[in-house]
Amino acid sequence: MKFMLDTLNLDQISYYQAILPLAGVTTNPSIIKKEGKIDLFHYLSEIKKVIGQADLHVQVVGETKDDIEQDAQTIIEQLGTETFIKVPVTEAGLATIKSLKKKGIRVTATAIYTEFQGYLAIAAGADYLAPYYNRMENLNINAANVIHALVEEIHRTSSKSEILAASFKNVGQVNQACRKGAQAVTLSPSVFAQAFNMPAIQQAVNDFHNDWRDTFHTENIHS
Repeated sequence: MKFMLDTLNLDQISYYQAILPLAGVTTNPSIIKKEGKIDLFHYLSEIKKVIGQADLHVQVVGETKDDIEQDAQTIIEQLGTETFIKVPVTEAGLATIKSLKKKGIRVTATAIYTEFQGYLAIAAGADYLAPYYNRMENLNINAANVIHALVEEIHRTSSKSEILAASFKNVGQVNQACRKGAQAVTLSPSVFAQAFNMPAIQQAVNDFHNDWRDTFHTENIHS
């Protein structure tokens, strides 16, 4: 399982880079908006320095094929060919995914809400598919079933595409996506924080610490 961080906040990325087996960082225009008016490519370059060999996924904003391709070219020129270009699976987006893959550019097909969008993205050669888990649930779409169907299609066609599940509200949704075969997930810092905030975890740590101290009268092993 690959774990990615869905944020542009440099402090949070630095914090979780030290904790997680971080496979990458994903961004989109809504996430960028939270950071205010920034020098985007300078900021993204700083993120690359922090995450090292981990992947960076950057989303286009154009709506026509020509505009999307121009966005992709700018991203590649500024950040390097190893960057994953996030392209929504619309008609123009799908045409662009085909074009970018012919050029050997890495692509994450995003804004996936339906099995059919995913099937098309797989056939177009997208490296990652990003189904929006919580957003699907809000539309009364069974997100777990969609992910399972896309995983089955990847296996059936021997595709190299992987599922990068996104848009999570809680850890339970993440667990479901993993059970259904998603190879990667991207989570906001708040969802990662949920995973560590269970009171029982800290209680176990406190009990172990206190039992050690009561037995050996020290705070840690090397004392």
